[in-house]
Amino acid sequence: MPSDLTWTPVEPDLEAAFARYPDPLRALSEARLPAIILRRAYDPAHCQGLIRRFIGRGLMPAPEDPALATEPRRRFDIGTSLGNLGSDQEAFLRHAVGTHELFKTLFEGFQNPVKVMYDALSALAVGKQVKTAREPDGRLYGPAIFRIHFSDHAYKPHIDHVSLREKRFNYAVSRFEHQFAGVLCVQNDAHEGGSTQAILHHCLWTPEVQPAIQDGTFDAYAAERGIGHYSVHLEQGDLYFFNTRCIHEVPAIQGKQPRIVLAVFIGYSPEDREIFVWS
Repeated sequence: MPSDLTWTPVEPDLEAAFARYPDPLRALSEARLPAIILRRAYDPAHCQGLIRRFIGRGLMPAPEDPALATEPRRRFDIGTSLGNLGSDQEAFLRHAVGTHELFKTLFEGFQNPVKVMYDALSALAVGKQVKTAREPDGRLYGPAIFRIHFSDHAYKPHIDHVSLREKRFNYAVSRFEHQFAGVLCVQNDAHEGGSTQAILHHCLWTPEVQPAIQDGTFDAYAAERGIGHYSVHLEQGDLYFFNTRCIHEVPAIQGKQPRIVLAVFIGYSPEDREIFVWS
């Protein structure tokens, strides 16, 4: 797959984003760029402290835990996943209450990574208000989720979208035309340096693309049409936002350490004064 040298992200900070686009999120919704990357948005030293706390509280296994050898799960979540729990709306919203309670104390003594994510998004949200997603009766979704991946876990080419993919029209977030993701690198699968967090293809999903995704032949589809891509490389503390309607994939872990990210989904419409965030 060729890299697309003309389709480049803005980085390393908010100043660079606004220097190139007066409304970066609108540009992202139009796929004029693959990503907005904010380097060292979060203190890497605090990343290490959070991981120790997660292990100490039993929220994730230690990499050296021998029980991992027989553990069938390769992904552990700290938070509430609409993708996993959304088929039962009441159960999903109840679970989200527990996540909000957990997050009230989980970051004590550390920079709050969820706040870092929301503050960055608010700075990018020209004339819009960023809110945790909620139903009309006020019940909140999960504000963010830590995803912890072990071993050779990978994601094949896909999109994420509550309407186009999941068809969850009974949720308030289905009102938004566009969906973004925000990902904060808490730990790479190697102790030092960056690693590929995602491959973003310069291809917005349409029904025509779906058979290639469903059949696992997207690489051939992209090659035949000269569709390029951008590979996102992050180090601890780096944060990026991208349009989840762009076909994207996550390569398999190469090192012995788990890949840990803080992730959110983001609902955006150009004419909507609100931006909703959920996990």
